[in-house]
This record gives sequence, structure tokens and C-alpha cells, in this order.
Amino acid sequence: MAKIGLESVLSVHHWNDKLFSFRTTRDTSLRFRNGEFVLLGLPGEKRPILRAYSIASSNYEEHLEFLSIKVPNGELTSRLQHIQPGDEIYVSRKPTGTLVADDLKPGKNLYLIATGTGLAPFMSIIFDLEIYDKFDNIILFHGVRNVSELAYRELIENELPDNPYIGENVKQKLIYYPCVTREEFKNTGRVTDLIESGKFVRDIQLDELNPDTDRFMLCGSPGLLEDMQTILNQRGFNISPRLGEQGDYVIERAFAES
Repeated sequence: MAKIGLESVLSVHHWNDKLFSFRTTRDTSLRFRNGEFVLLGLPGEKRPILRAYSIASSNYEEHLEFLSIKVPNGELTSRLQHIQPGDEIYVSRKPTGTLVADDLKPGKNLYLIATGTGLAPFMSIIFDLEIYDKFDNIILFHGVRNVSELAYRELIENELPDNPYIGENVKQKLIYYPCVTREEFKNTGRVTDLIESGKFVRDIQLDELNPDTDRFMLCGSPGLLEDMQTILNQRGFNISPRLGEQGDYVIERAFAES
């Protein structure tokens, strides 16, 4: 428990009956790279149940934010989904993860491909001023089943462009592509189908994928990661071989919180 500390819940937002996010205080000594994750748990257990959660807030913010699904019988989320401001939560003090921009080769376009709660690490990244200095375009794809699962959509589309810190960069460089699979919406379909058909790049008005110019970060279900790796490998992209070594793309499974 030496590397675990207690933080206080500041706010909770329920997006729908399956998805919620929450903010906590942040220990002043905690340092992390945008895209990394920590372990979370709740007090009251002799041996706390800890689960990995990507940090959705950027590393310069004074609070921590997390995005979670609700699992009715989950060991952790069955309790976590009922937290209220003022409650305490365990947060590990040693962030880690593979979704860090340092492990990507320099490029022109950065594609952030997320499904479900895989959006969380990319929220921290699109709030990072440095990422806009590294790439000409930041393309955020968020794929979900239903429109109500498009967490942070209002913030990304309407609030982020007016952010005094990164707003101008967002207006010039961020391309947001929300997409659903089970309802009518302006963008529909699976990202793998959209990429293979060429519709995705046509919609965002960019050139066909090119390993010389494009870099990818992938966070989603095991099926998404496997399919996307196949697509990228066929097009000549090379995965970052290990932490600290640069590649054309990096991956991390979206944590299935239970």
C-alpha cells in the first residue's frame, strides 16, 4: 500500500445508465505523461480491489479525471458508480502505460482511435499543448454503439475551441470524428470498415494513410486492436516495439472495469 494514496471525489457525472466520469483531488507529488493510467480502488475492504483506469485529465491540471463503465455485478464498479463528492478513493502513485507520444516517430498526422472508454487517455492528450506542436493534424475518432455514449462530445465540439490555453490550436489542428454503430447519426460504422473503404479519410479531407506521415494511437476492445493492427501492418506501419522505443503506432486495450 506504500504506493497507493487517498484522494477525495470532487464531482461525478453520469452520461447514461452505462457510463459515468468523476474528478478527484490530485496529490501534488503525482507526475504522469498524458495517456498513462493508474490503479483505482475504494476504501472499506481489508484488501482493496484495484483496477486500471486511464487518466482523462491532462498532466498540468490540478485534479484527476476518470471515465468508467457501470458493471452491475462488478467487483469494483458496482460500488464505484455510486460515489459522491466528498467520498475517498485510492489512487496509485506510479502511473504507467503505452499510449505516450514519446514512443511515436515524428509525423504529420496523429490518429487517436478509441472505442468506448478508450477515449479517456486521448482526452488527456488533446488537452496537451505540446501535442499540437508535434503534429499538423490531430484526428480523434470515438466509436460507440449509441449516441448517448459519446462522452465529452459537447466539450470537444463547443467548449474546447474556446479554451484560453489550447483553443487556437484546437481550431486549426483538431479533427473530431464521433461515430456510432447502432443508431442513425452523421457518422456511422466501424472504424476498420471506414478506413478500408476510404470513407474515413475522405470525410476528414486528408490523404490516404501513409506510414511516412501518419502516426496512430489505438485504445479499445481486443477485437478493434487486432483488426486495426492487421490494417496498419498491411499498409507498412510498424508498432512501437517496447516502451521507450519509437514506432509508427502504439496500442493499449481499453480497460474493461469490473
